Amino acid sequence: MTDPPIRLLIVDDHPIVRGGLRGMFHGDPRFEVVGEAADGAQAVDLARALAPDVILMDLRMPAMDGVTAIKELARVGVTARVLVLTTYDTDRDVLPAIEAGATGYLLKDTDRDELVHAIRTAARGEAVLSPSVATRLLGQVRTPVDALSARELEVLTLIADGATNREAAAKLFISEATVKSHMLHIYTKLGVNDRAAAVAEAFRRGLLTLDRR
Repeated sequence: MTDPPIRLLIVDDHPIVRGGLRGMFHGDPRFEVVGEAADGAQAVDLARALAPDVILMDLRMPAMDGVTAIKELARVGVTARVLVLTTYDTDRDVLPAIEAGATGYLLKDTDRDELVHAIRTAARGEAVLSPSVATRLLGQVRTPVDALSARELEVLTLIADGATNREAAAKLFISEATVKSHMLHIYTKLGVNDRAAAVAEAFRRGLLTLDRR
């Protein structure tokens, strides 16, 4: 049985960029572009009306910028994953977007295959970061000893056992957004970019063991 296409909302103030992204997914049965928005305010309205799975969000736009839109999407209860797609990877862009609740952060020079993989990863609720962004977050969040907190270790243990972000949140009585935040901190502390690598690195460092139960 074929999975339904991932529903995409494209948000960018440049029509050429929106057209290029739409064309990139045209004819690919794995994706359906359900709408386009030229600013954050339009994005919030369309997201509520169209229920996309993933929102490709630019950051610097008129009327309402991307970070403000991400916060507003969360406030009004939109459950779509937000994948930032922007030209900028400075601290003043990256950190606020991640803290606002973005599931991923990519730069516009990302090639099609990487973008497709990122969208599918984001649709599953898993964080995805471009290498330069991961490096920047590593420098910001890294502690002197890179020690995982007790809560981060609890989250990673559940992930190692195969739990999704939502399942981990339910078991720990915290929000899914909090689990995602913990996972981003884990990635940066362990110097990895995804869940599988985080689990593998935790075993390598002895933070997780096969007999941990």
